[in-house]
Amino acid sequence: MRDVDELMGFLLEAVTPFHAVSSMRKRLLEAGFQEVGQFEVGKMEPGLGYFVTRQGSSLMAARAGKGMPAQGIRLIGAHTDSPNLSVKPNAVKGRDGCVQLGVDVYGGALLNPWFDRDLAMAGRVTVLTADDLLESTLFDSKRPIAVVPSLAIHLDRDANSQRGVNAQKDVVPIVMLGEANSFDLKKWLVDQLIESDPRWQGARVMDYELSLYDTQPPGLVGIDRAFVASARLDNLLSCYAGLSALITAEDAQWSMLVATDHEEVGSASTVGAQGPMLMDALTALVPEANQNQRVRAESWLLSVDNAHAVHPNYADRHDDQHSPKLGQGPVIKINRNQRYATNSEGAARLRLLAERAEVDVQSFVMRSDLACGSTIGPITATETGIPTTDLGVPTLAMHSIRELACAADVPQLIALLQAFYRRLA
Repeated sequence: MRDVDELMGFLLEAVTPFHAVSSMRKRLLEAGFQEVGQFEVGKMEPGLGYFVTRQGSSLMAARAGKGMPAQGIRLIGAHTDSPNLSVKPNAVKGRDGCVQLGVDVYGGALLNPWFDRDLAMAGRVTVLTADDLLESTLFDSKRPIAVVPSLAIHLDRDANSQRGVNAQKDVVPIVMLGEANSFDLKKWLVDQLIESDPRWQGARVMDYELSLYDTQPPGLVGIDRAFVASARLDNLLSCYAGLSALITAEDAQWSMLVATDHEEVGSASTVGAQGPMLMDALTALVPEANQNQRVRAESWLLSVDNAHAVHPNYADRHDDQHSPKLGQGPVIKINRNQRYATNSEGAARLRLLAERAEVDVQSFVMRSDLACGSTIGPITATETGIPTTDLGVPTLAMHSIRELACAADVPQLIALLQAFYRRLA
């Protein structure tokens, strides 16, 4: 399936939010979208696409309709970040002949799967150039440079039944042999940058936002290759699906894709869903306050974020009547306590849209005795007043270093999002 192959190519590139935005930017430019500093309704031609990036890790893309967006805007929201191990500012430490890196746990990472993996390092590096200018650039080691070894079972006989993970003590990657003073991370980064581009000769690293990632590439697994296995399916699968739908829905009226950073840590940032980015864009499109309010009331936003598929080994962790299955279509996510933004009207519209697009949809409600996660849906609805519905592809091993979805659900989600942009319901 072409959609699945292209998704895996995107996942391979998008190893951090900065790389995800860079990859999305490349695809938008190839599709004829224009990069702008801000949306300006008077300069946007009907049918053409435009996009803006913010701080390198968030992106908004829009396809213009005819005239002012008086009939509202169709928006898809997703997020570019995923749980990971983030390199600390003063990271280098050493003990017992090994050089290690101190890391923070970003978001709600499932930590056990990070042990014994071949880890590369990527992110954004800010340098002072030889010309005395501060510049930021993307960095990706591409090859594995770190590993977090497990403690042998001979030294922890209860490992399979009682082992816990202490994020400060146990999750400390090894990067080389030696003492702490034998390795200068910032100098090593400069050397790596120069190796890829001589223009960084004489530069000095001032700071960085780096994280570790698993070098195992995305792949199709299973006897019949039914499953997509990859890091960062949550939520880059949704970013890719929204991007693909916007690019291919050339006949759509006013439509937007909003891919924000920092969802995994609450979205409270300048480029998170709780920040001003989307409202600033909507104000630029519709400057007059009363008209802006009317446009937002007529708009509809789909918060697209992966859903919990029922796990065959842990089926009792789901409500029996709301257990989404892999391969049976996107999932409408419902929580009456507003952890998801879906209401009955939004769910009904989405079901009708799915019928007309010939896409199967499922429903997810958390067990009443378990806490429910959340998405950008309620946050965006609160900040903008735009009616919002939550949905996503059913996924196993969410927040692990390697997650699992069904390949057949990918084109189903894209078809549903295309129908949404084309206003089939």
